[in-house]
Amino acid sequence: MNKKSKLLSILMTCTLIIGGLFGCSKSTTTESDNVGSNANSDSKKEITIKVAADLVPHAEILEFVKPKLKEDGINLEIVTFDDSNQLNPALDEKQIDANYFQHVPYLESVSKEKGYKFVVAGNIHVEPIGLYSNKIKNIDEIKEGSKIAITNDPSNEYRALVLLESKGLIKLRKDIEDYNATPKDIVENPKKLEFVEVDSGQLVRVLPDVDGAIINTNRILEAKIDPETALFREDGNSPYGNVVVVREGDENREEIKTLIKHLTTQDVKEFIQEKYRVAVVASF
Repeated sequence: MNKKSKLLSILMTCTLIIGGLFGCSKSTTTESDNVGSNANSDSKKEITIKVAADLVPHAEILEFVKPKLKEDGINLEIVTFDDSNQLNPALDEKQIDANYFQHVPYLESVSKEKGYKFVVAGNIHVEPIGLYSNKIKNIDEIKEGSKIAITNDPSNEYRALVLLESKGLIKLRKDIEDYNATPKDIVENPKKLEFVEVDSGQLVRVLPDVDGAIINTNRILEAKIDPETALFREDGNSPYGNVVVVREGDENREEIKTLIKHLTTQDVKEFIQEKYRVAVVASF
């Protein structure tokens, strides 16, 4: 090989070595850039929580706080069911992260029956139940033998009977436990009231067929009935606060804590008061 050929060979070898070094350097930089890009992407990634609720007022209250949760990087997905009896099974089966539709006595009753391992994450509001009627205008018009419709689920049935007792219309036996009672537990019924027990979702529908019905306020709002038309209702000290419920242990999840934080602000309290008046009362 002559000197010219040797020199050309050396130059080509150097070029390849330098090119390889720059290639490695470029590859390393690109990989580092990708890692940084992925890290930034992960840090901005939203967390989605799925909460099942009754349409009114629960889903509406959740909609009110949804933008605030968005600011905290949480996407709130609100799910509604045609039958509220599906909400606890859905939570138990991990279809949702939380539900918001029930009060504590109902939760305790159904958990005892079904074996659910649920806990309360936050107490949000009370919906005072009341007696509604298409036929009478005040309590004095309740006559002997009047038909009164009440729900047939144990905890809310007890609640309805306690309301009637508070107005002097009936008297319950004193040894009732666990918020469970039926008309069989009435020991005094001076007006001989006749009780019609139906599913809570049917109470508004049977209203024309009875003299009165004790109905949960969310059912009244859904039916677009003015809650001010109740002949009488619970006061704001009711123990039946509507709560956000999660599976045991999930109450410690940061996104659940953030949800409760936003549901228990002064802004939510004012929203509830302005939108629902006497129908819904904040319980925080």
